[in-house]
Amino acid sequence: METITLKYDASNHLIQKTLDYILSIGFLEVKQRKTGLQEAFEDIENGNITRIYTPKNWKGGKET
Repeated sequence: METITLKYDASNHLIQKTLDYILSIGFLEVKQRKTGLQEAFEDIENGNITRIYTPKNWKGGKET
């Protein structure tokens, strides 16, 4: 499967209706990308985070 990236004006209603029609045909699927912040929250929820580094406890960090 190939990936297509589209850049469009989300406030344009004609583009939105066209994309909705294309997706309704069923040949394409939309995969939402996660931001780094969303991935970090998922890691916290799943218990994958064991230590949070701050400038005080990070090796080489400056004491303030």
